[in-house]
Amino acid sequence: MIDKTFESLEQAVADVHDGATVMIGGFGNAGMPAQLIDALIAQGARELTIVNNNAGNGDTGLAALLAAKRVRKIICSFPRQTDSHHFDALYRAGEIELELTPQGNLAERIRAAGAGIGGFFTPTGYGTLLAEGKETRLIDGRHYVLESPIHADFALIKAHKGDRWGNLVYRKTARNFGPIMAMAAKVAIAQVNEIVELGELDPENIVTPGIFVQRVVKEAA
Repeated sequence: MIDKTFESLEQAVADVHDGATVMIGGFGNAGMPAQLIDALIAQGARELTIVNNNAGNGDTGLAALLAAKRVRKIICSFPRQTDSHHFDALYRAGEIELELTPQGNLAERIRAAGAGIGGFFTPTGYGTLLAEGKETRLIDGRHYVLESPIHADFALIKAHKGDRWGNLVYRKTARNFGPIMAMAAKVAIAQVNEIVELGELDPENIVTPGIFVQRVVKEAA
């Protein structure tokens, strides 16, 4: 019997190893798997490469992971905002590496990994520092930059509901990067509000099929 549910958040992240590349869903706090991140902090993995849209908000979630100095490198599109003080302090001190990627490129690089695409050309970033060292090409009179896919060892995502097969549905914009991150990681771990019985999720509403999800865990009350 296929059953991808885990009893606890701690068990779900127990094998995240030092130096792992971890994708974390969320657009700011929307769709961020805060409880999985807290479990990862408690687990103790270090020297992580984190892939996320931004670089943490305030003092919780991803910001707490940064504050614990568990992150060696972050790949994101929006590292600085008024409450990203933990990242700002680490970056100024030379204690974290930043790979800045325009938001559309970030999403497509993740999607490309899940789709098995070896790379793609995009006009975004051409002629800027972000294109330095990358292959460029003139296509139909327009300049493009070659971008590479982003693969991950683990993806921590948040969904609204899931079943024991790993099928997921999301709540509105909280889905954001969740579906493509699940496809791009070797192990996708979904924090859900509710685990339902097989057949309760309308197949037409399932956004992430269970084939892309390895673990499902219900968030703590």
